[in-house]
Amino acid sequence: MSAAASGAASAAGTGNGAGASGASSEVLLSVRGLRKYFPVLEGLFIKRVVAQVKAVDDVSFDIHRGETLGLVGESGCGKTTIGRCLLRLERPTAGSILYEGEDLAAMSDEGLKSLRRKIQVIFQDPFSSLNPRMKIGQILAEPMRVHGLHANAAERRGRVDELLRVCGLNPKFIDRYPHEMSGGQRQRVGIARALALNPEFIVCDEAVSALDVSIQAQIINLLEELREEFGLTYLFIAHDLSVVRHLCHRVAVMYLGKLAEVADCDELYGSPMHPYTRALLSAVPVPDPVVEAERRHRIIQGEVPSPINPPSGCVFHPRCEYAISRCRADVPDRRELRPAHWVACTEVG
Repeated sequence: MSAAASGAASAAGTGNGAGASGASSEVLLSVRGLRKYFPVLEGLFIKRVVAQVKAVDDVSFDIHRGETLGLVGESGCGKTTIGRCLLRLERPTAGSILYEGEDLAAMSDEGLKSLRRKIQVIFQDPFSSLNPRMKIGQILAEPMRVHGLHANAAERRGRVDELLRVCGLNPKFIDRYPHEMSGGQRQRVGIARALALNPEFIVCDEAVSALDVSIQAQIINLLEELREEFGLTYLFIAHDLSVVRHLCHRVAVMYLGKLAEVADCDELYGSPMHPYTRALLSAVPVPDPVVEAERRHRIIQGEVPSPINPPSGCVFHPRCEYAISRCRADVPDRRELRPAHWVACTEVG
């Protein structure tokens, strides 16, 4: 790695040191300076760009092989856009996405085809992400047919049966349509489809948020089991902090297109440092009425600014109770205030 690249990794809080517990020290995916701006167009016949929606603005992080990185933040902060950029469903405006040394951001559509087998996605809504006109067996066999994984229909049928069993479904479901299954069963089909190509890395985009709480627990346990059994690596995008704490090794907190804090899961939940992270965690209910009544809730004042015209300096300063004049002018660097605990704030530490 060059000196410049090493500096970028250090500033981002994403050096190539040992990964979290249960994960390898090997960096599988490295994101540097990722930006994704969406143009705002005006005009009836001749379109012109009048503004840019800064959905993701200069984000850097690493994901180690075998770990689960949780990406959290309120709606509209850019979590899903990052996931779509990693999958190359969106082309980044700037920055690099290095997967095993290959830059996905600069790769052609033809060059991406061989990597599609290694990188898969589990979508949020298990009903809209499955073709209602196809039976479950056809849905699971289609990616194998497209990528030529198995020589004939009989081999693909055997693999479909195996995937259904691995994901806790009866192989008889092979002849059912998605509407004939419950929400939890449909999400298991979505997970099975993601596993069909034997991937290494899976983006879980709000994979349990559309499910009942009892079903969420089953799906989270399934994702854990699959990670251990197949050596998978996850980017787990979510807004439910309780779910993230159960599943993830590390957590990255986003606000208005930028990373606010990155730390190991226990460290972040036990000792949050960024004011935004503290406010998020204070909003999580505690199942003890005595503790809940006595603890302090940090209420964030105001509304989230528009990503079309984000605030100068620290993007959180208009809503931060600790903001000073420097916060309005200077964009904070990410600093390692504790081992492997990185914070983008000038007033903590």
